[in-house]
Amino acid sequence: MSTARESALRGVALAGVVAALAAGLLLASGRAGEPGISDTPVYQRYGERIAAGGVPYRDFRVEYPPGALPAFAIPALATSTPSGYDAVFAGLMVACLATLAALVVVSLRFLVASPLRLGGALTSLVAGAMLLGPFTLTRFDLLPAAITAGAVAAVLAGRGRLGGAALGAAIATKLYPAVLLPLLVARAWRRHGRAEALRVLGIALGVVALAYVPFVLLSPAGSARSVWQQAGRPLQIESLGSAVLLAFHHAFAMPLDWASGHGSQNLTGTVAAVASTVTTIAGAAALAWIWAAFARGEVGDERFVRFAAAAAVAFVAFGKVLSPQFLVWLLPLVPLVAGIRGMVASALLVPACALTRLWFPGNYWALVKQFDEQSSWLVLARDLVLVVLFFLLVSPGGSGSSESSTATARAPARSPSRAPSPGRT
Repeated sequence: MSTARESALRGVALAGVVAALAAGLLLASGRAGEPGISDTPVYQRYGERIAAGGVPYRDFRVEYPPGALPAFAIPALATSTPSGYDAVFAGLMVACLATLAALVVVSLRFLVASPLRLGGALTSLVAGAMLLGPFTLTRFDLLPAAITAGAVAAVLAGRGRLGGAALGAAIATKLYPAVLLPLLVARAWRRHGRAEALRVLGIALGVVALAYVPFVLLSPAGSARSVWQQAGRPLQIESLGSAVLLAFHHAFAMPLDWASGHGSQNLTGTVAAVASTVTTIAGAAALAWIWAAFARGEVGDERFVRFAAAAAVAFVAFGKVLSPQFLVWLLPLVPLVAGIRGMVASALLVPACALTRLWFPGNYWALVKQFDEQSSWLVLARDLVLVVLFFLLVSPGGSGSSESSTATARAPARSPSRAPSPGRT
């Protein structure tokens, strides 16, 4: 690599990380608006119970996985006031955003990205975070997103076992990164054989077990309730299935009703149950296809990040719940995709974030209580943009040539890595 190119890459990387940090600080300052709807009061209650010696899942109910608990407890240990808690928690999320940007830089360096590609990816990431707005600092989703970005960076660095451990930590923090695990295992199998694939799988599941087992032993029922509260959620009002039903409501006067539950606002009734089932089946089929297609094809770095992004988008787009903060999960993955496909993908992700901001948080309760027509159509538009993004990522062609060339340039395969020593709305 020439000195000029290396200097340009370093300059773009530094500028991107600084921009992410500055964006986070701007969001935290209140100058970009107020969060409107915050989850930090819930987190503070959890954190104060932990600080007082309470055991999560046994002494009080927690709906999130054990890996999220430090993010709740640290601010409670640092301060006892609501405003102080909000400030410390926001600071943690700003740090996660800057770390996420740095890890995207690491991934793109291993993908041998040009300064232009690196700058485009970081611009998409920062723009998406800014467009989503200050509420992202009142949710903990930047934490699992940063850990997931670390897992991807480790895999691209040839440290498959470290990547498995990091992905296990991400799953133990929020369940969604589990959709990437079959890709990691398939990649390890194709490159290094079945034994290495089983090691990567065992390490990832082992980290998840380390997080869960102590609480399962102390409170089996409380731990099971936490998992079920996430897995058994009804059709949240911003999901794709709900958006379609809201469109039918406004176009054909189809009756709808809603209720709060599981930490969100959801459509109720038979049609909502049917829509929930249909989208769940569609999402499961999409993920199964992604995993199988990746395992059957070339497992180089560029194809890996594209299918990882596709898996995350499928989980978000077709899920029963699509809280606004879920788009944070896509910010470190979609911008990694190469070529024209990657540019178009980022050009879809950023407007999806902008569309979300148009109704959340300002018009959220109008959407829920009055099924506000303008907000309903905006929700549908955002959800359809994510569906289009999914099909773009899984379609053949596009950046396929760049994927193949990168894989060829980086052959032969590396040796096996060493083992490491609202959601709620």
